[in-house]
Amino acid sequence: MASPCAFRFPAVVLFLLVAPCLAGGCRKSKPPVPPQSAKSEPSKLTVSKDSPLLYTYVEPKGTFATTDKPEDIPENARRLVRVVDPSKSAEARRDTKVYVVDLGELLAAGKAVARPLSREAFETGALAQLPPGESSLMAGPHGPPLPDEVPIMGDAGAPGPHGPPVVTVYGTPWCGACKSVKQYLASKHIPYAYKDIENDPAAARELQAKAAKMGIPTDRVPILDVRGRLLLGFDRARLDAMLGDAT
Repeated sequence: MASPCAFRFPAVVLFLLVAPCLAGGCRKSKPPVPPQSAKSEPSKLTVSKDSPLLYTYVEPKGTFATTDKPEDIPENARRLVRVVDPSKSAEARRDTKVYVVDLGELLAAGKAVARPLSREAFETGALAQLPPGESSLMAGPHGPPLPDEVPIMGDAGAPGPHGPPVVTVYGTPWCGACKSVKQYLASKHIPYAYKDIENDPAAARELQAKAAKMGIPTDRVPILDVRGRLLLGFDRARLDAMLGDAT
């Protein structure tokens, strides 16, 4: 590949994607906690580590596990953990709103405030705690666009021949991981749409709005929207776990 060279973002995209880097740097030690919606939400509640609760957390492969022993949850998955009252009915547990807690705080202090989030925001935030998959950072100079070696379905946001998109890939022309995920989805016959956030200001604004709602950074590409959940970078195991029976 040609040696890296500087490039220019369109003014709107530059503001949307680079401004956060100017404020605090693109590399974050941990992603921000997803914000609570301004709409009417269930009230916060205080939980104790001695309470008979179940704890749902994310595993490295992107699957979610539940335990009644919070000390067994890996430290890198403790910042955003769902707490479940096992006395509630299965129907109540399927509510679109879930309660989440910082498990590190709960274990250290013995109690903590759990707050409500949408199920999508919880799963996105939990996944964002993990090291990102194959990705390209948005900061710094990049080389020329990478050529596609095989035809890619779903580019330009158009539905592929297999139906409406299941996955939306937000990426840039110079991102090798973006190319890899498109080829992977095409090989699995997963319908997807690709949106170029470098050359399409509307796509950049759309991604920024989704990421702000879920409380995750936009300092790298690709970012994948899988049925309303966002995944940073391309990790096959995590993507397959999110796709479920779509694969």
